[in-house]
Amino acid sequence: MDTLSYKTISANKATAGKEWILVDAENMVVGRLAARIALVLRGKHKPNFTPHADCGDNVIIINAEKVQLTGNKWADKNYIRHTGYPGGRREITADELMKKDPRKMLEHAIKGMLPKNKLGSALFRNLHVYAGTVHPHEAQQPKTIDLNTIR
Repeated sequence: MDTLSYKTISANKATAGKEWILVDAENMVVGRLAARIALVLRGKHKPNFTPHADCGDNVIIINAEKVQLTGNKWADKNYIRHTGYPGGRREITADELMKKDPRKMLEHAIKGMLPKNKLGSALFRNLHVYAGTVHPHEAQQPKTIDLNTIR
């Protein structure tokens, strides 16, 4: 038996094969979109997935202001932050957050689906969200993909 054929291959920075992916978020539901994007950022759609390494792709999301929420979440869903001072809890509804900064809703949803450690912070830096259709990453020649084809 040739035992060398059974070696486990771990991806690292040199062998990850990172790509740039462009996703149009128009008329997509926030949670479902965030779940698919987190999977791509993590690299779980690739055959050489390694849990402890950044082997995912760089993702560009355009049209973030055109995402959808199901049900009555525009009025009922609250985003909470804290100023750091006593009694400094602040709430904002999804509708108010979308008017203030459309990118924050998607970034918040995707960040919550990534690991809560240094790897998660590194993966989050591979995400670029833009409210309109214009983005400064044309030089990277991003591939437009349909997220429904990724499992």
